[in-house]
Amino acid sequence: MAKSVFTDEDDALLAELGVEVETKKVAARTPREERIIAGFEEIQRFVEQNDRLPSSTEGNDIFERIYATRLNQIRSQQECCDLLSEFDHQGLLDGDFQNEDVDSCELTDDELLEELGVSVGAESDITKLRHVKSQAEKQVAEEIANRTICEDFDTFKKLFDAVQQDLDTGDRKTLKFRKDAGFLKTDIKQGQFFILGGQTAYVAEVGEPIKAPNGEFDARLRVIYSNKTESDILLRSVVRAMYKDEASRLISEPNAGPLFSDLAEDEDLASGTIYVLRSKSTHPVITENRDVIHKIGVTGGKVEKRIANAKLDPTYLMADVEIVATYELYNINRTRLEKLLHRFFENAKLDIKINDRFGHPISPKEWFLVPLFIIDEVVEKIKDETLEQFRYDAESVSLVAFSG
Repeated sequence: MAKSVFTDEDDALLAELGVEVETKKVAARTPREERIIAGFEEIQRFVEQNDRLPSSTEGNDIFERIYATRLNQIRSQQECCDLLSEFDHQGLLDGDFQNEDVDSCELTDDELLEELGVSVGAESDITKLRHVKSQAEKQVAEEIANRTICEDFDTFKKLFDAVQQDLDTGDRKTLKFRKDAGFLKTDIKQGQFFILGGQTAYVAEVGEPIKAPNGEFDARLRVIYSNKTESDILLRSVVRAMYKDEASRLISEPNAGPLFSDLAEDEDLASGTIYVLRSKSTHPVITENRDVIHKIGVTGGKVEKRIANAKLDPTYLMADVEIVATYELYNINRTRLEKLLHRFFENAKLDIKINDRFGHPISPKEWFLVPLFIIDEVVEKIKDETLEQFRYDAESVSLVAFSG
């Protein structure tokens, strides 16, 4: 089941709906801890890409030598090991510690270079490199260096061409990716297009999630770029890079098309009904949250006929349902409207498994953890054609306007 973290005001609102909200406290990390974690992720990325630990052997790439020295310092500090233990899915913290006399696992670049025996004096060549590359710039440079030629780019070229055409015609929009706009890492998902460093990028694959101690997750992405390259990059790294790049943008989904028109398209009916159903299932999850779990659909026929055999249909959770709201609309494209609604509430989709009549587990779709008053608001914005200006924030249980 989808989970949200609510404010006190949200709790009061949901309390009126009869929903109990369990407050989940997430300890904030200090900037220093975030830097240590970010540095450890760079080491993890090196190990994944090279299938070995970094080495500080003279003659190796300077960044590999820095990673090796950094890992040695991390292993030498119990504080760092405690902080990073839950991130260490590769077992990098295991093994013999090199107990050197160090004060912190977060050494500066100069200190790391000194560990390697590299001079950082005023006349040193490495000084010029240090002045050219800040820590943030090194990270960006590394990501660029780690990009490789996309051998199957022809498979993706038509997608990039279609996106560009949608942008040219206004069917898609570019949206600022800023912290104050309320975006989360989960806004970057498979199939997402975005703009970073002047390149259009496409998330082709999302790897298995890696859980963080605060309950959030990270994952390895396969990202294809419009310049025919690709990278194997962490989700957290993408989000950080987009926050740092003032020109970064998310690319919206294409408009659903003419939801309201004078003519029906293909086999679509010229009128239809948005219906909202509530399950009478005795499943514990449904029972505890019945008032905010709804199935949302669009039909051109009678809703009563559609739900006649609900208790025999996995689509309806193998239980009878009640109609809690209907909205009659005219001159609409039903198929596109239903897809639009489901995409709009994607982040509130109910994650549940039930058994069908034969005992086979299934995951019903089209059920969402959304209060009825939110659905009312969405329908009104569909009618006045302003829905594309908003997104649904499951945490605050509200519609939030896009900024920029």
